[in-house]
Amino acid sequence: MLLPELWLCLSFGCAASLSPSCLSAQFRRPGDFILGGLFPFGKDTVNLTARSEPTLLLCERLFRDGLIWALGMRFAVDQINNSSSLLPGITLGYDMYDTCFEALVALQPSLLFLTRNGTTGIGVLCNYTEYQPRVTAVIGPHKSDLCLVTAKLFSSFLIPQVSYGASSETLSNTELYPSFYRTVPSDKNLVEAVVLLLNHFGWNWIATVGSDDEYGRGAQALFLSMVGNDNICIAFEGLIPTDLAEPGAKKQLEDTVRLINSTEVNVVVLFAFNQPAQALLEHSIRMGLGKKVWIGTEAWMLSDVAASVPDIQSIGTVLGFVMRTGTVPGFQEYVAELFSSVEREEFCRESRELSRLMNAEVLDTHCQQCGHVTLGDIWPTLRVTTVQPVHVAVYGVAHALHRALGCTPKACPKTSIRSWQLLHFMNTLPFEVNGQSFRFDQSHSTNTGYKLIFWAWRNGTLTYLPVGDYDQSLYIQKSQIQFHTADQKEPTSECFRRCQPGQFRRIKGFNLCCYDCTDCPENTFWSSTDSTSCSPCPQHQWAPARSTRCHDRGERFLSWDEPQAVALATLMALSAALSCGTALLFLKHLQSPLVQAAGGGRSLFALLSLLLLSLSCCLYVGKPSDGLCALQQLSCALGLNGCFSAFVPKALEIALVTEFPRRAPGLLRWVTRGRAWLLVAASLLAEGSLCLCHLRLGPDFLAADYRSLPSEVLLVCGTKSWAAFALLHGYNSCLAFSCFLCTFMVQTPGRRYNVARGITFATLIYFVIWIFFLVVFATLRTVLRAVAQICLILGTTLGILGSYFIPKCYIIVFRPDLNTGDYFQNPIEEEPEEDSV
Repeated sequence: MLLPELWLCLSFGCAASLSPSCLSAQFRRPGDFILGGLFPFGKDTVNLTARSEPTLLLCERLFRDGLIWALGMRFAVDQINNSSSLLPGITLGYDMYDTCFEALVALQPSLLFLTRNGTTGIGVLCNYTEYQPRVTAVIGPHKSDLCLVTAKLFSSFLIPQVSYGASSETLSNTELYPSFYRTVPSDKNLVEAVVLLLNHFGWNWIATVGSDDEYGRGAQALFLSMVGNDNICIAFEGLIPTDLAEPGAKKQLEDTVRLINSTEVNVVVLFAFNQPAQALLEHSIRMGLGKKVWIGTEAWMLSDVAASVPDIQSIGTVLGFVMRTGTVPGFQEYVAELFSSVEREEFCRESRELSRLMNAEVLDTHCQQCGHVTLGDIWPTLRVTTVQPVHVAVYGVAHALHRALGCTPKACPKTSIRSWQLLHFMNTLPFEVNGQSFRFDQSHSTNTGYKLIFWAWRNGTLTYLPVGDYDQSLYIQKSQIQFHTADQKEPTSECFRRCQPGQFRRIKGFNLCCYDCTDCPENTFWSSTDSTSCSPCPQHQWAPARSTRCHDRGERFLSWDEPQAVALATLMALSAALSCGTALLFLKHLQSPLVQAAGGGRSLFALLSLLLLSLSCCLYVGKPSDGLCALQQLSCALGLNGCFSAFVPKALEIALVTEFPRRAPGLLRWVTRGRAWLLVAASLLAEGSLCLCHLRLGPDFLAADYRSLPSEVLLVCGTKSWAAFALLHGYNSCLAFSCFLCTFMVQTPGRRYNVARGITFATLIYFVIWIFFLVVFATLRTVLRAVAQICLILGTTLGILGSYFIPKCYIIVFRPDLNTGDYFQNPIEEEPEEDSV
């Protein structure tokens, strides 16, 4: 049975070559399992013979690194194929594509790898357990930005992806990227080493700069989160552009150098790749930044691009961490043999035959520059570029495949394997490469530790001098480091910052010289230059943020010239006018059947109470006082009580007539005529007693609120006793509820007027308004509290007028033919009520 292909995907060649060389054809090879990887070659076609052009130096280095990594991949594959103990009887192949440092370019081969084996389509399934893609594993790409894109794709299919350079801590999230691995440490380990280095020399006042990409942003964010706990202060933090062709790139670099210079720090931590690092160093030299201690990382420290900046020795001291890696025995000899083989016709014929076995119509890309490469072009880089991470990545997948297939030291069974079956073995088992043991940790990384490198200049030649190691702890050979100072001792980096007026020093950590300048918050003011806190303003004063003195507060209350007060006054006049107009109309037709049925003289008393209730709104506008606050609740309670007291006899009369018709004749005399006024008087007397209790227990008082408004003191009427408030208004609620119970189920013959319905709706409106009011009133702390009380009074007044009195006015004015004794006659005959007191 044909074994499934295992693709370790090498990216190679941005554009298809018109005449691919023999070397480029060797980057595609079939096999029982296909291995490959994603390697960067840069965006531009580079003529390696044009070394005299400085602008091509970066592209040359990118191309040579990518080529060496690809050759390292090919070397590992050939070693495994020739091994008698690892995957015996299995031939590994590979297919290589170039990412061009672009996510969209990397997606093209990535999508090809996800297609179903033997096809060019990606299956959309609910269960991918039995899905067999073209690849079983992926190697690369190099940069974190690209891995963040491709890792999401491959993790969806649980295809193992092993990067040889992506160090972003984001990729350590195994829940988001369960099938992503890397043979380099995470940025978290690098940042921990940098923090230990700063603490070792006592540098606690530093600047940090990162390139504006995933690597720079992620490493700088980790660094900033860690230094806060180590008594290290950040004088400046910034990002520099990665695309130097952008219109504002030059200005951004100049601003960064200028701001670093203004902080007067002596240490700069730089997380960036070689191209943005080179640009920053060039601007620092050109703008005369002065000598600093530059703490770098492998991303730019080992690059001949940054080291080739003119007058680079004037920047000061360069220290940094590079990954601790071993050599790959036999690799240089392998590359030399490969390049000598390219010149033979037999090699080219074999390459063309292998190339024809591949499906060129799917994604035909070749290394466009490989036809111009010689061994001399890449030999200097071959001794610097780290190949071991690529080598270890290939071996890690090969060992996982060996175990997943159940291979013995002599043979491998011819069984099918799925990509997700490799994950268990990659997570749990160690593997050995060239006598060194490796293992993926919980974050799917291999932490091999770091070497501390010092840029040593000897006779104008740069030497990368190891001066320390980091593996959980830091060891430094200080005697090997020659700093840029006159005595070649480590410089000091002390905190220094002048706070502006209105700012105070917020100490960071335990070092008093490390602080941030923080604006004084509202209602506090700055007292002195060296103050570590802001002084609070007195209660009667206020201050804006970043203030140097306090200001007197103004008074805030609902005044007559405010728009809402004018609107409420207009509504109050309307309510009073309706009450007066209705009272005059009822007085004119007092002896008519309609007015007598509505209560006669008691209806006039109710209208008078509503008039006084409307006019009591004036007590809520203007500057309050203790007396006005006490009168507000009393006037509201007495006005409502006068209205409901006039409704109670009529409600009892209706209840007796409709619910107790046999006993009604003997009881009606207690709720009609003159005796009905006794009920009104008794109710008013009871409410008056409750008003006295309210005054005794605790009347409303004038309260000055200094917290609700930032620059004013709010004058409001505060409630001293909620129990007294409940007694005062609870009695009126009981009266209204009694009226509601007596009238809400009353049925009236269709030819007669339903007096009960008006009382029912009037009390129902009262309850709805008061329920809403109590919820709002208890939480309001601004002038809206007075507005809410006015709205309560006017809403209740207009509700009672609209539901009980206005319909009767309509009959009197527009339907006088209905104002008859027969239409308003009670079910039990009674004598017409005289207009008595």
